Amino acid sequence: MVNSASVSYNQALEIKNLSRSFGSKQALHDVSLPIPRGGVFGLIGANGAGKTTLIKHILGAHYAETGSVRVFGFDPVTHPVEVLSRIGYMSEDRDIPYWMRVQEIMNYTRSFFPKWDASFAEQLREMFDLDPKQRIRTLSRGQTARVCLLLALAHRPELLVLDEPSSGLDPVVRRDILAAIVQTVADEGRTVLFSSHLLDEVERLADRVAILHEGRVLLEGELDAIQESFRRITLRFEQAFSEAPSILGAIEYRGSGHEWTYVCRGDREQLIQAAKTVKAEVVHEASVSLDEIFVCSVNRA
Repeated sequence: MVNSASVSYNQALEIKNLSRSFGSKQALHDVSLPIPRGGVFGLIGANGAGKTTLIKHILGAHYAETGSVRVFGFDPVTHPVEVLSRIGYMSEDRDIPYWMRVQEIMNYTRSFFPKWDASFAEQLREMFDLDPKQRIRTLSRGQTARVCLLLALAHRPELLVLDEPSSGLDPVVRRDILAAIVQTVADEGRTVLFSSHLLDEVERLADRVAILHEGRVLLEGELDAIQESFRRITLRFEQAFSEAPSILGAIEYRGSGHEWTYVCRGDREQLIQAAKTVKAEVVHEASVSLDEIFVCSVNRA
């Protein structure tokens, strides 16, 4: 008999055909995501796209109506201890007891994690400039975020799950959080999953990304490969057109007359050949940002 924990040994997370509805609202629809161990996975989507619902399935707070969720090979609903002991989680709403002091919340959280590293926790507290005697309710939004990140990191989890970690924070706190994410991966080869609508952060940090829209995965894969598959090309045509001529792979366009600019998806050489077939000259080429890829993908959904 094969141990369930060995099924996805090379995957930190394996989500297959996951669907979930709340009443008449379909929150997730046939979502499949393989997330390998190590590296940073960015989950992108607007508010209401299904990011938090997906994360709650990973944490075992929701069961899968159809499909399956495995965290290091375990079902988080039926094996919560095996899963949650290996996850560090920071929620968007920073849901911690506000009546406690910083040291008290550290001691309280430590009791749930046998692998809590007290010296590392103290190192994080000093790095984040947190007063151990200060009550949580008196902290600024940024200081509260630092406390939550400390609690998520101090037991050195194999998987760090961050739900909109930079939401509403100033640039200094955002920098601290991003630095902690990078250090977590670089120093110990752990896995980070973070959801965000701040695409510049995702572009700087993520190795792999998934775009989620209305509960569906529109794109998923290595960030470099996704960006390389999109190009912006400006074409000059022999004759003027009142509407953009059709180009193979074009998903967005603008322009007028003889010159039109397209955002295209596909192999570069195929795009160049497609331009030649309509007697167009390529006058400019450029890469496309993750933000533009996201907008194009959502607009076409």
